[in-house]
Amino acid sequence: MILLLMTIGILIGVVLGLTGAGGSVIAVPLLLVLLDLEPTTATGLALGVVAASSIYGAVQRIWHREVLWIPAILFGFSGALLAPLGRVLAKLVSPQLLVSSFAVLSVVIAARMLWQSIRQPEQSSVVRASTSAGSEANEALLCRLSENSKFDWRFRCMAGLTLGGVLTGIFSGFFGVGGGFLIVPFLNQLNSVSMRNAVATSLVIIATISSSGFLAHLVTQTVNWYQLAWLCIGGITGMILGSVLARWIAGVYLQRIFAATIMIMTSLLIIR
Repeated sequence: MILLLMTIGILIGVVLGLTGAGGSVIAVPLLLVLLDLEPTTATGLALGVVAASSIYGAVQRIWHREVLWIPAILFGFSGALLAPLGRVLAKLVSPQLLVSSFAVLSVVIAARMLWQSIRQPEQSSVVRASTSAGSEANEALLCRLSENSKFDWRFRCMAGLTLGGVLTGIFSGFFGVGGGFLIVPFLNQLNSVSMRNAVATSLVIIATISSSGFLAHLVTQTVNWYQLAWLCIGGITGMILGSVLARWIAGVYLQRIFAATIMIMTSLLIIR
C-alpha cells in the first residue's frame, strides 16, 4: 500500500512539475481504479497532494523571484473563495455524474496539451519543476485589456484576473484539480506575460486554490491521513524528480506522451 501511494504521489508531482496540466488529472483515475475510492474522496485527496506539491514548487519559484504577485494575489484570492463552493457542488451531484464530468475535463486537458505541442512547441520547454532563472524572470506585468497595454488598477485588468480566479476555483473544488490548464492560458492571453512568469505564478495560485479546496473537503468529509501523508511525500518527491528530468525530457514529445497517458487513464475510468 505504501509503495502504491508513493507511486501515485510521485506521478502527481512529476506531471504537475513537467506538463503544466496538473497531476490530479492522472491522480483521480488512479485513486478511483487502484484504491477503489469514492469520487469525492479521491478528488479530495488529489486536492491535498496537489496543494502540498505546488507549495513546495511555489517556494522555489518565489526564491528565484519569478512570481508576478499582483495576478497571484487577485487570481489566487478569488479562486480560494470559490473553491469551497466547488466542493459543495461535488457533494450534491451523483458519483456517476462527477466521474463522467471528470472524464470530459480530462479529454479537454489532453486535447489542449496536444494542441500546444503542435501549435506552440516553444512553450512546452518551460516547466513548473524547473527553477533556472532566465532573462524573462523580471519581466513587467502587462494587461491587454487596458488602453496602453500596461497593467493598471482599473476595472478591466482587475476583472479579467478575478474572473479567471473564480472559474478556476470552482473547477478546482469540483473536480479536485489544480487548475493549471486554466491559469496559464488566462495569464498569457489577458496579461501577455512570459511563459516562465506564467508558470511560476500559476504554482502560487494552484497552491492557494488547492489548499482552500482541501480545507473545505476537511469540513465536509473525513480524510484518511495515512493515505494523504504518503501521497504528499510522493508528490514532493515527484516535484524534485521533475526538476532533474526537466533538463532532458521536457518538451513537445513529453506533452504528447502525457496527453496520451491522460486518454488511457480516462478510458480506464470510463470502463470502471
